[in-house]
Amino acid sequence: MKDRLKRLREALDTRQMSFDVWLLLVALLLAGLGWVMVSSASVELVDDSYRYALRHGVFLLAAALAAVLMVSLPLELWRQNAGMILALSLLLLALVLLVGQDINGSKRWIALPGPLPSLQVSEVGKIGLVFYMAAFMARFAEPLRTRMFTLLRPLAVLALPAGLLFAAPDFGGMVVYTVCVVGMLMMAGASLVLLAGAGGILTAGATLMVAMEPYRLARWTSFLDPWADQFATGYQLTQALIAFGRGHVTGTGLGNSIQKLHFLPEAHTDFIFAVIAEELGMLGAVTVVLLFTLLIVRAMLVGRRAELAGHLFAAYMSYGIGFIIAAQAFINMAVSSGLLPTKGLTLPLISYGGSSLLVTGVMIGLLLRADHETRHSPRRAPTPARKRRQPGL
Repeated sequence: MKDRLKRLREALDTRQMSFDVWLLLVALLLAGLGWVMVSSASVELVDDSYRYALRHGVFLLAAALAAVLMVSLPLELWRQNAGMILALSLLLLALVLLVGQDINGSKRWIALPGPLPSLQVSEVGKIGLVFYMAAFMARFAEPLRTRMFTLLRPLAVLALPAGLLFAAPDFGGMVVYTVCVVGMLMMAGASLVLLAGAGGILTAGATLMVAMEPYRLARWTSFLDPWADQFATGYQLTQALIAFGRGHVTGTGLGNSIQKLHFLPEAHTDFIFAVIAEELGMLGAVTVVLLFTLLIVRAMLVGRRAELAGHLFAAYMSYGIGFIIAAQAFINMAVSSGLLPTKGLTLPLISYGGSSLLVTGVMIGLLLRADHETRHSPRRAPTPARKRRQPGL
């Protein structure tokens, strides 16, 4: 019995693996659950009951191939071309304002030719932002810790995509981008005083934007009391809350949701967490929260191991990916449960959507690659502080 337990512990010891097996496992579990729930939530949307399920399966395959590609390529390739990738992301964010599809008053998608799905540019922009910030922080790791105003440059760079997202408008994307950069700066040891000041300015600006536009103010008032206008501004949230109420502890059973039958808008995308809560109950919803928590913790551990080994680009990139997944998952689930006003953000790995799944697959592949390089590459010395040249030397 002792020998069997010893072999089991050795099999579960991720230090003996070439990558973080728990990270891969939880990503596969979330992706599999997402496919099941998208199939259930979309069964009544079109005449062909399996149309969205089949398309989602294709998106999952593309995401898996993208992850394999990221695992096979060295991170040095992305570090050297981080500036160019960010510039391309900014170009796409600007292009969508000119030729993008206007859906529900927002330009977020570029129509692609033929049977290809529309491209959600804000999803692609996350990769360029993470690459650039990780490359910057790896290069200026010491100045970020010792010189207070070094962080002004990454904040200025953040203002570019944030401004383009504001023009779309895509405020959910703005929040995700901001959380990503601020989180990465915190992990890099930047001045908390300046970060707090920048956060205060951003909060004041967001409050001003809400107060200036009637439709944004209506969203906030409906979020605070959705039942006051449950058939107009509060319709989405009230229907989601009804789904939560019907689910109780164990749920109505897989496929037995009533709210997905044309009551709950975007049941297979933005509000899929409400369908999960209705069909799988509180137990299913809590399980999803725990799976995302495990995924984020493993991403942060990948970053921490890389930082301790001196792989700073891999470390900050992993932190950024962890913050993006955390912010997007939290906002989506908080919106569905009435903790935040309605935002058009998908639930990573679970919601229907080709762009979101593809980019998340890329992120998972990058995390696995970062962990692989940390485990199998020699330890690197920390980036030394730049010394001033002494006179006469």
